Amino acid sequence: MITYNPIYALLIFVALSLLLYFIFKPKTGWYWIVRKNNKNQDKIVVEDILKHMFHTESDGDVTNENSLIENLSLQKDTLKNSLQTMQNNGLIVNENSELSLSNSGRDYALRIIRIHRLWEKYLAEKTGFDKKEWHQRAERKEHELNVEETNLLSAKLGEPKFDPHGDPIPSTTGKMATLNGVSLIKLPVYAKGRIVHIEDEPALIYKQILAEDIHIGSYIKVLENNEKRVVFYSEGEEFKLAPEVANNLTIEIENEANELEENYVRLSSLKLNETAKITGLSKECRGDNRRRLLDLGFVKGADISIALENPLSNPTAYLIKGTSIALRKSQAVQILIIKEITNE
Repeated sequence: MITYNPIYALLIFVALSLLLYFIFKPKTGWYWIVRKNNKNQDKIVVEDILKHMFHTESDGDVTNENSLIENLSLQKDTLKNSLQTMQNNGLIVNENSELSLSNSGRDYALRIIRIHRLWEKYLAEKTGFDKKEWHQRAERKEHELNVEETNLLSAKLGEPKFDPHGDPIPSTTGKMATLNGVSLIKLPVYAKGRIVHIEDEPALIYKQILAEDIHIGSYIKVLENNEKRVVFYSEGEEFKLAPEVANNLTIEIENEANELEENYVRLSSLKLNETAKITGLSKECRGDNRRRLLDLGFVKGADISIALENPLSNPTAYLIKGTSIALRKSQAVQILIIKEITNE
């Protein structure tokens, strides 16, 4: 015969009570955490769809369910639920399976784009994160800020009009500055101008641009442009790109040749026994790295030469203001110089 032990019953009751407490504890209980995470995930999906639709419409293309599944890697059921929620909230219009943004949907999308581009500006100017990380980090942070926090971030950055890639940042009312320029692939041979925008999507093409060390704000001259490749000169170097890569560069044409800037080259091109004057730092040099180089004396007008060359050329020690300072090539390419001509 099994005897009843009240102590065991009490222990079971206490254990169940503690379990229920940890599950349903207000705000921090497991149930509420899971529920909050699910709500956040739903919000992220909606905002990703809105942003994608805005860019698609800006390019003159049409959005449908298949394109969203393909571009955003969404499950079909997840997408359908999100689209239904968006339609119920008046964010999108569905006509004959073609999706379009309503006015409120467009305003919402612009808020997300504003946050994303402000975060990229912040990461570029205020942190030491590599530019390869800016986009992905901004992708995560764009879903976290409310309107007030976004405005505070913008004020902290000085109300910028463009992000570090040259994309215009929407204002609080959704207005954006005009981006002047044309795609590099549309420029004729010998055309000159300045890189004012580098498109960071798709990621694969952007990685190729990063690998080439092409800098925004750089002065360029087109040397060759055909269906196979685009070749241009910039900062003392020659760049060869496939047309689909060159298409991601926007150039502001300069009718009057800037002969002075045509002679600017990168410090990384300086040879042993050559001397030069620093003309400035590339716009690509930002944040902590820019401040550090300026503090070390890499300022406009300073004389510079190579003090000691590494057999592998990385790093190289440069003599500036009587001090030998070692720089990696990734730093030297961001310092612009004019080489001094010596009579031999």
